Amino acid sequence: MASVSDTLSITLKLGGQLLPMTIKREDEEFYRDAEKLINQRFSYYANTYPQLGGEMYLTMTALDIAVQLKSAERESNLGPLTDAFKALVADIEASLAEE
Repeated sequence: MASVSDTLSITLKLGGQLLPMTIKREDEEFYRDAEKLINQRFSYYANTYPQLGGEMYLTMTALDIAVQLKSAERESNLGPLTDAFKALVADIEASLAEE
């Protein structure tokens, strides 16, 4: 019986740079999606600031994506707190309505 390797060799193209790597086969979709996101943001900065070079576009792209990630982390961390405040406000409003 033939077995399929758990790893996969792929080459990503990020801002015109080739990056060969070996990844878990099950993670390929994540890497391909990340490649697409990086290239979209890279293209945006290259078109918006045509006087800058590829290294600066990759730097700006990295910062952009890191800020999005940190923002999403904050929102997900605040979710339970926000829900608790909503419940508290609903209780207060219900108490005030009874008076």
